Amino acid sequence: AGGGAGGAYYGGGGGAGGLLTSSLPSLSTGVTLTATVGAGGASVAGAPGTRGPTGVNSTLAGSGFTTVTAAGGGGGGSDNQAVGGAGGSGGGGSQSGSSAGGSGTVGQGNNGGSATASAPDYGSAGGGGAGAVGGNGNNAAGDGGVGLQSSITGTATYYAGGGGGSSEETGDSGSEAGTAGTANTGGGGGGANQTQASGAGGSGVVILSMPDDSYSGTVTGSPTVATGVSGKTVITFTGNGTYVT
Repeated sequence: AGGGAGGAYYGGGGGAGGLLTSSLPSLSTGVTLTATVGAGGASVAGAPGTRGPTGVNSTLAGSGFTTVTAAGGGGGGSDNQAVGGAGGSGGGGSQSGSSAGGSGTVGQGNNGGSATASAPDYGSAGGGGAGAVGGNGNNAAGDGGVGLQSSITGTATYYAGGGGGSSEETGDSGSEAGTAGTANTGGGGGGANQTQASGAGGSGVVILSMPDDSYSGTVTGSPTVATGVSGKTVITFTGNGTYVT
């Protein structure tokens, strides 16, 4: 799913979009599978600060099985909404107080890290990732939780990593912008300090893999289609579309 955005003004990192993998049941010919790809949470900026927006769910629906829904990542906390948002993985807490991370969704991701205000240097927590909870913030910013690696496309790729928290060290301007999550991986965006913009969450992705001789050739929405990936055809939806079995 889409990753959560980082928080603004002492912002925590955004949580990764929920990551799900599964095998579909044997489907009859002519079943339409509809992929809906969630966008990442939008960047935010300004005082007194705003929790990062939650990412958008991604879904796969069709007759013959229950719709699969990956939950959008939770947004990172800020100075006036200090607790990280809940989601596929939870957003990190803000350094503006003793702030908890948001909750992740069981089976999809992990919780965001917690932050404790600690002078002279301050750090917000990182958002949770599919592979680990977000790092806690204290005298330094917490790292985003690591994602999980998959080779479904034929290339080993990390998906659903959390965004890092912001930091304010003694003597600096405390005005760093956040880094955006990687597109089509569901990565969380990084938190920002003061008036700078937080990192937007990365958009999600829906990937289908099937034996080459099972591929019907009927798709909509312009997905990427790769054949001969260890005997499999791989359909990668980076936007909404369909596949007909």
